[in-house]
Amino acid sequence: MNTFAVNYGNLFSITIPETILEVVSLLVLVVDLGFLRKSTQPARMTAACVLGVIGSVLAGLWLLTHSGTASFAGDALVLNSLVAAAQIGILLLTALVLLLSFQAEFSRNPGEYVAIVLLATTGMMLVAAARDLLVIFVALELLSLSLYVLAAFAKSSALSSEAALKYYLFGGMSAALMLFGFSYLYGLTGTTNLNGIAVSLASQGLSPLVVVAMVLVAAGLGFKVAAVPFHLWAPDTYQGAPAPVAALIASGSKVASFAVLVAVTGSLIPAASASRGATWIVLLVWMAGASILLGNLAALAQTSVRRLLAYSAIAHAGYMLLGIAANTPQSGAAVFYYALTYALTTVGAFGVIAVVERNMGSDRFDAFAGLSRRNPLLAASMLIFLLSLAGIPPLVGFWAKFNLFAAVLRAPGVGAWGLGMVIFALAASAVSLYYYLQVLKRVYVVPAMTDEPMAVSALEQLVLLVIALLVALLGIFPSALSGWIPLG
Repeated sequence: MNTFAVNYGNLFSITIPETILEVVSLLVLVVDLGFLRKSTQPARMTAACVLGVIGSVLAGLWLLTHSGTASFAGDALVLNSLVAAAQIGILLLTALVLLLSFQAEFSRNPGEYVAIVLLATTGMMLVAAARDLLVIFVALELLSLSLYVLAAFAKSSALSSEAALKYYLFGGMSAALMLFGFSYLYGLTGTTNLNGIAVSLASQGLSPLVVVAMVLVAAGLGFKVAAVPFHLWAPDTYQGAPAPVAALIASGSKVASFAVLVAVTGSLIPAASASRGATWIVLLVWMAGASILLGNLAALAQTSVRRLLAYSAIAHAGYMLLGIAANTPQSGAAVFYYALTYALTTVGAFGVIAVVERNMGSDRFDAFAGLSRRNPLLAASMLIFLLSLAGIPPLVGFWAKFNLFAAVLRAPGVGAWGLGMVIFALAASAVSLYYYLQVLKRVYVVPAMTDEPMAVSALEQLVLLVIALLVALLGIFPSALSGWIPLG
């Protein structure tokens, strides 16, 4: 087994952003329960969210101003330019979710809500930086346990309780499968470090235990990204969880999960073992194809915008799995670009859903009828978000798909499967445009049930307009983000 010197100074320097979030989460609890306990609910939520946003900004500023590379315990945790980019993206998404939570009324415990959001973000950031099986598992559990609690935070909603229970049960099963697969990898290689696993597996032939380990790891990580056939939790969780929580699950959680999936793929496909690499690629490609097919077809039958976005997320996970299967630095960077832009757009879409639900009491298609006349700015924002998710130029969603599919086609060794899967994905994207347009039809064509303007706070409107503007500008100037994401 590998041995290495432990430098706790490096550990502290790597985890300063996470430490900032943890300290702020404790501060939020102290302020909310110690000083604002008798204040009104809106005042408590505002104070908690402001502190949460400040913590996210401070952690992001530290990452922006401290470039360089560091590692701890033989690369168990790493901090490099690619990890920093993923972590900054996660912090931005968390800040946006908290800004959209100011008007939230689903909980009487705003301090606990914001504190758990920050702890979930800490888990996401550790997942993105982890390069050791044990650290990956612990970080994923911190993330998952936080999200289970957040999904159930609307205590008066039966849907929220049901969503959290299903999320927890499926999550516990997937964690067991993943840990079982990790134990096989450790038994086969004698190390839990991803670099060590890659070196050890490169000298071994393909054995039944290696195949079993890959299948179990694929099952565990497939749950985290909501890939078929490990997707069953997603529609109910997206529908039942409070809107800001659903936005966090659909955004930051996906960025972190795809970051660790890229890292694990790099250790399981060393160049020296084409047969084993082909086995892992086959698993990814089959999961990608099934996710693209089922996600897009099931979305056609939905009448709830939340469930539509859930099945859409399954399809988008399939697109990103194709990039991971290509396993090149360019495809890895394209996956990060796709994950970040998809997450940003999804946060905006859930922000609009939250406003509509608060005014109409429902997220069904009919609740969006006449939105363009009741609130033109909100309707325009939803138009940008959905068309970007469909991949319509010049929005950023188009460039995300273009870069991803181009990276897959340029990857050496993809052969016929690469071309065939890209053609299939393009056809599925055309299908996705249909169900996104069904929502926009209600927004712009179907007459409103009432002419009363849809109430939205100035802060919510501003945040949604900023997100929509980012989605549009990143589409017009795609290199502004793609040039910032380094190659893995």
